[in-house]
Amino acid sequence: MPATPAWPPRSAPRLFVGQRLEDGASLAIEGAQAHYLGKVMRAGPGDAVILCDNQTGEWLARVAHAGKRDMMLTLERQLRPLEAVPDLWLCPALLKKQAFDWVLEKATELGTSQIRPVITRRCVADKLNAERAATIVTEAAEQCARTALPGLFDPVKLDAMLRDWPTGRALFFADEQGGAPAAAAFAAHKGPAALLIGPEGGFDEAERAAIRAHPAAHAITLGPRILRGETAAVAGLGLWMGVAGDWAAA
Repeated sequence: MPATPAWPPRSAPRLFVGQRLEDGASLAIEGAQAHYLGKVMRAGPGDAVILCDNQTGEWLARVAHAGKRDMMLTLERQLRPLEAVPDLWLCPALLKKQAFDWVLEKATELGTSQIRPVITRRCVADKLNAERAATIVTEAAEQCARTALPGLFDPVKLDAMLRDWPTGRALFFADEQGGAPAAAAFAAHKGPAALLIGPEGGFDEAERAAIRAHPAAHAITLGPRILRGETAAVAGLGLWMGVAGDWAAA
């Protein structure tokens, strides 16, 4: 006797929506999301769609109506509650567009709770397209089955970030000139944390001194090689998740 196929199927499309979800609700999908479901994923009446609202968690819905430019979905049941995200902020200096897009995507996949871009003296960019960044983060969350989106903030200058740093949150500073081994430093700290990553040219000496003088800062090293900004961000996040985050219990 053939096995009963899993429901919903693993191939069911996933979407984040702005409406709070609840049992039995109906939801109209329009625009780019309707195009994605109907034209790209070929979803039709009766097909499963996985929805997340960044408030209550993950839900199973079915396509009730599929039009040329819109769809109507009906919620059936909740699949998972909103996930508990490890309390780690990523504070990456702005990079060139393609490299920073990659940081946004991978930081979301790795599970950071907030992305707080920083502007330093050697940054090659001083602005971030907020709409584009939000799209990258949302699509990455959909792809990796997150139920909660990371907080995404506007870029701030380094001195402003240091001035307004919250009490009680450790600031791990990836210093290319050396520091404590990152894995040991991460494992030894319990509580809220953040990871600060520099730009392509690194921090200048005045910035490095200001960071090291901050009471929350912990200078760390990510190994014997000097890493590109995007590589350091991903390496540091992965290491933190492995020794202090939710990978440690996986």
